[in-house]
Amino acid sequence: MADLARLAGTSKITVSRALADSPLVNPDTRTRIQAIAREHGYKLNVSARNLRLRRSHMIAVIVEMKPSSDRPMLDPYPLNLLGGITQELTTAGYSVLLTTRHEANAAAVHAADGLILLGQGAHQDAVRRFDKLGLPMVVWGAPSNHDTHVVVGSDNRLGGALVAEHFVTIGRRHPVFVGNPSHPEILDRLNGFVDTLAEHSIKPLLMRRDEFTMAAGIDAVHSLIAREAEFDAIFACSDLLAIGALQALEGLGRPVPRDVSIIGYDDSPLSASFLPALTTVRQDWQEGGTLLARKVLALIQRQTAQSEVLPVTLVLRAT
Repeated sequence: MADLARLAGTSKITVSRALADSPLVNPDTRTRIQAIAREHGYKLNVSARNLRLRRSHMIAVIVEMKPSSDRPMLDPYPLNLLGGITQELTTAGYSVLLTTRHEANAAAVHAADGLILLGQGAHQDAVRRFDKLGLPMVVWGAPSNHDTHVVVGSDNRLGGALVAEHFVTIGRRHPVFVGNPSHPEILDRLNGFVDTLAEHSIKPLLMRRDEFTMAAGIDAVHSLIAREAEFDAIFACSDLLAIGALQALEGLGRPVPRDVSIIGYDDSPLSASFLPALTTVRQDWQEGGTLLARKVLALIQRQTAQSEVLPVTLVLRAT
């Protein structure tokens, strides 16, 4: 940089600003300095700059899931969240280190300026694991009054209540909830569902399934049939679970929605294109990702950031 300054007849700080496209440098001078840099093959040493500033300008984004053929990362969770996160962070000049919880390299993650965790894990075990790194951290999940970290998430309790109200409205009296309430988000959906049904003296049956896959939804229906359980409605905590349940019912000769109504959660593209089209609860993933990025940047800059809950809507389709 000192050599460039000598060749350009300017100070080192002017060279630094010109290479960073700073508006503080006259446009003609900026263009001339950048041309000299190209001519002499000079490139800014980003690693050295970050070391001097004690910043990596990198945010680690960890997805609390293990991708599989049954549950790919192509679904709105986490793909749409990642879209909002990446757009906001790259605009602010940060790069993104993306990994899953099961493949996270603690050394690489520790070098980041901040951390976005997509999913709290069963009993919040993922939060506890990465909280130990001591990084500014924002979490996608279910905010509560007991959180010591910033959480962004949807109003899952409202989502469960909307499903319950719809089942009651269409005359369903024997509903089933399928999902894993060990996850805070799923527990909120279950609690909203149960509490709203209780107002109508209805008690749902819980079918616990740990996986968020179509196979788990199929298995849940087969278990209900094997137990000779009486049911006329299914609320699955994800669209994949719901579609699996729908496939199982159709295969068993119990048409949807004539015999059984089904509602999923997430409003994935598959839910709209599947036949019959799935009724589901929609979350605003893009806004969620944007908020996660903004809040982690605020924490890095030692500003105040608060947990936030986003609204949900019930999308009525054919099931």
